[in-house]
Amino acid sequence: MQKKKLIIIFIFVSLSWIFGTSYLVDHYTPGHLKEIVEHTKEFFYVILTGFFFYFYVLKSEQLTVAKEEERRLSTLINSMVDVVIFKDGDGRWIEANEFGLKLFQLEGVDYRGKKDSELAAFTDYFAESLRACEITDEGTWKNGVVTRVEEVIVNPDGTVKTFDTIKVPLYHSDGSRRGFVVIGRDITERKQVKMLLEESEQRYKSLFDYNPDIVYMIDLNGRIANLNPQFQSITGFSVEETIGRKLEDLVKKRYKDEILKAHSSVITNHKSEIFELKVKHKNGKSITLSCTSVPMVINGKVAGIIGYGKDVTQIRETEKRLRRTEKLSVVGELSASVAHEIRNPLTSLKGFVQLLKMEDEKHHLYYKIMLDELDRINHIVGELLLLAKPQKVLYKKVDIQNIISDVVSLLKTEASLHNIQIEFMSREDEIQIECEPNQLKQLFINIIKNAIDASNQGDVVAVSLDQIGENVSIIIKDNGCGISNERLKRLGEPFYSSKEKGTGLGLTVSFNIVQSHSGKIQFKSEQNKGTVVQIDLPIKSKHSAPLMRSNL
Repeated sequence: MQKKKLIIIFIFVSLSWIFGTSYLVDHYTPGHLKEIVEHTKEFFYVILTGFFFYFYVLKSEQLTVAKEEERRLSTLINSMVDVVIFKDGDGRWIEANEFGLKLFQLEGVDYRGKKDSELAAFTDYFAESLRACEITDEGTWKNGVVTRVEEVIVNPDGTVKTFDTIKVPLYHSDGSRRGFVVIGRDITERKQVKMLLEESEQRYKSLFDYNPDIVYMIDLNGRIANLNPQFQSITGFSVEETIGRKLEDLVKKRYKDEILKAHSSVITNHKSEIFELKVKHKNGKSITLSCTSVPMVINGKVAGIIGYGKDVTQIRETEKRLRRTEKLSVVGELSASVAHEIRNPLTSLKGFVQLLKMEDEKHHLYYKIMLDELDRINHIVGELLLLAKPQKVLYKKVDIQNIISDVVSLLKTEASLHNIQIEFMSREDEIQIECEPNQLKQLFINIIKNAIDASNQGDVVAVSLDQIGENVSIIIKDNGCGISNERLKRLGEPFYSSKEKGTGLGLTVSFNIVQSHSGKIQFKSEQNKGTVVQIDLPIKSKHSAPLMRSNL
């Protein structure tokens, strides 16, 4: 319609120009100037017409471009899933997309030119949210910088939506307010996912950090990637100094191949592996760990190994003691029956040999050998009965130094016959312990005699005593032939002995005595360099047996 009006005006003006100027030229222009004026008016007509069309087309194109840009902007903001609101310098709404209008229930409302507080009158439920937006907008104006805030909107159905809102203040060159842009993205789902992820991480962290067993993570290169705090409690090594090291570097050599094979199977076959290994505590003691390793799968691919290591050292030691107790029980039953069957005829034999020795002087040497051998058999029978018959233990409070001194004095003569010295480094102060003195004497006799038998002529057997806290520690050291690793493992087994005439019962009895006193006995030995035996006994008895005073 506007174009038609412009064309009609153009035709009317053109006709008026043509006829009007022609009339003026014919009636008022001198004859010799008519031709010049005629050409001049035509020239002006062309110029004026050109300016008219130029400005008309330019303005039309500008209007067209402006409308196209406005259409594109409207299409763009309406296609966005974010809230988009344009405001002027006074906070009045200029433009808003459909998502924003729908969010605040302003569809069909003539929002342009109104502030948030004014639009609050059109929506009861979101009135407070709109007023709050106006307040935060003012805060952004005061700060003068782009502001990013999280705004929470409660829906009529009770659900909550969280928006990550960016507020952009625009200024004129003179610093006055020009406009305001609000862009808000719904991050409700993202916040919920993040919250669930944080909860999951907290559950995992609790399971990892507070697990009573060691929890370890190993990467594909076999290096320890992570450890829980329990690792330090069990092994004594800190987590920081262990992470980054290879697992096989922490275990004993004989377990390396087994570890590598098990972890290779976990990664290759995607299945769990259960195995036991021994590692050294920071204090040097050995720890037995029962480990379960499983593949750590991320995005369908094995990214490493996660596993659990349970400290079963005490369990394995208890099982070992139980097996030993069962074995001793069987030996005891056998010993009881054999000992009683032997002792009766043994008594008769010894009596008749002694009688024959008195009557037959010619074979005196033979009878002496027979009596010695019969005494040895009787001694063996006595040791068998010690294993078979439970001894009634009567604990007394005695000075442990007196017991050891008595034993040393008793064995010094035997040691001197082999040119071996026994040195006892006694203490000035007394160390009173609750014990069964006769059993401890038997224990020290067995251990010191073994040390004498293992020593060479001219050697020294050293006996020392020390009090450590609530325990007393007795150390017996020799420089003799030593004990092989294989024999060390079997020490204390009944009937196992390396001596030519040994029964293997002496150490078995010794182990039982130490165990009955709730103590510990340890052997450290190196072949051809000697043996160190350490006996640790509690000062106060842990048994309920009667306690008697003694001046021993």
